[in-house]
Amino acid sequence: MSSTDHLDSAPQHILLVTGMLGAGKSTALDVLEDLGWEAIDNLPVRFLKTMAAAPGLSGTPIAIGFDSRTRGFVPDEIIGLVDRLSHQNASISTMFIDCSTEELERRYNETRRRHALASGRPLTEGIRAERDLLAPLRNWAEVVIDTTSFNPNELQQKLRELYSQSPSTPMTVTVSSFGFAKGYPPLADLVFDMRFLDNPHWVDGLRELTGLDKAVGDHIRNDPGFKSATSQILPLITDLLPRYQAQGKSYVHIAFGCTGGRHRSVFTAEHIAEGLREAGFSPTVRHRNLGSRTSDEIEGARR
Repeated sequence: MSSTDHLDSAPQHILLVTGMLGAGKSTALDVLEDLGWEAIDNLPVRFLKTMAAAPGLSGTPIAIGFDSRTRGFVPDEIIGLVDRLSHQNASISTMFIDCSTEELERRYNETRRRHALASGRPLTEGIRAERDLLAPLRNWAEVVIDTTSFNPNELQQKLRELYSQSPSTPMTVTVSSFGFAKGYPPLADLVFDMRFLDNPHWVDGLRELTGLDKAVGDHIRNDPGFKSATSQILPLITDLLPRYQAQGKSYVHIAFGCTGGRHRSVFTAEHIAEGLREAGFSPTVRHRNLGSRTSDEIEGARR
């Protein structure tokens, strides 16, 4: 039997995602989808048996969200169905997302949403009724996440720890150079202004060169401010990147600017990118204005 045949005959891996309305189920499904799961919300319960019996599709797991609004939602019947399917070699697990009644009230009051079980009665009573209804599912679920004190980033981080399909996937890091004369890069996360360095534009023999040329690099490196600044910038970036990744950020853009975007910013971007490689990162380097022509009007009067 080939590896493909084995994959096709394997049961579909399904994660049931349920919990209190307003606790974070929709956010959880969005995060799981970003992690490579196929996410389906409010699938009628009667279709669960069909999906569980289907062979695995390219090994992609499925996250199915359901709650008290879902058609056919009867907790005891769902538990019984999943137990029967598990005895038939189906691969099904359950995550319950909970939240305190006080926090749910605050969230509903802030968003002015109506609770599905609070029609014609106070919000607190609707939440209490839902909690009683879902109690069997909460007690039965393999994983319970309480989001009372979570913000969306903290919930995302918890889900990544539990369900990431590719925990070692590296974050995409871009290091770029640009010229302030032609505007800020609109999507940069970190921007460093290198215009305090001595400008090679005003040095005979360097104007037509760029920050990729050794002579320009030597000139910039000889400015005492270069070493002082980059010796602080590089450790800052290497400290921040893992923190961005822990928050679930997939892309980070670090931009260095100078007046025209051809000399100081280019050399600094290359220097920092090399330092990031030595620190274990794999940055992509882009120079937005490297091909722009030199201009005294852009560079302004020499200091």
